[in-house]
Amino acid sequence: MSAPPLVAVAHGSRDSRSAATIAALAGLVRAEAPGVDVREAFLDLSRPGVEDVLAALHAEGHRDVVVVPLLLGSAYHAKVDLPRIVEDTGRRFPALRVTVSDVLGTSGTLEEVALDRLAEAGADLADPGLGVVLSAVGSSHEPANAAVARMARRWQSRQACLVSPAFASTAHPDLPAAVAKLRAKGAVRFAVASWFLAPGLLPDRIHALASEAVGPVPFADPLCPDPRVAKAVLRHYTGARQLGARRSA
Repeated sequence: MSAPPLVAVAHGSRDSRSAATIAALAGLVRAEAPGVDVREAFLDLSRPGVEDVLAALHAEGHRDVVVVPLLLGSAYHAKVDLPRIVEDTGRRFPALRVTVSDVLGTSGTLEEVALDRLAEAGADLADPGLGVVLSAVGSSHEPANAAVARMARRWQSRQACLVSPAFASTAHPDLPAAVAKLRAKGAVRFAVASWFLAPGLLPDRIHALASEAVGPVPFADPLCPDPRVAKAVLRHYTGARQLGARRSA
């Protein structure tokens, strides 16, 4: 039996760099698993859309598909947008079984990549006078923000530097508030960590706010593309595929 296709679903962006980065990540996933048909899709703003990719797979005769959400938090897009699309697809194509994995989330592997990106940008995490702003999207779904805050606390407990989350939209603290908090704790130098998979408008907003608040500072690149992220995608695919097989047994 051939492996079911893997549809890697990202949020999408008006910034073309974002889709290009997701395409590069999909290429790394293909290289890691040459026997798997890997396709990228987007929830909004970029193409192809999830609905179009699932419809194409059905038209090609596939009956099982595994969707891996390329999302770092379990919020609206994971809990509402994607399930609605999958439900609509099930009504349109009853013969197509779509199994959805967990979001990538705050896994140890992705945290490792984020820390490496920060070090590559020139931040000295052993500096007790360094304040690290852990920048993320932010959500109206508070548990997603809380997961980022917990990650910031983990980093601070393991490094000499100070760490605070900062959100690009919706949630508090924003970047200026995070910088003020770090200054109050004794930070005299700053760096910005990136909890974003790809470049885009929100990371650019964080960069602009950081420049206004503290001037030029080490600013980490997004997590992708990176072979470790590709392997994490495949782990989610394998887990969801096994779960789908047990449910159909």
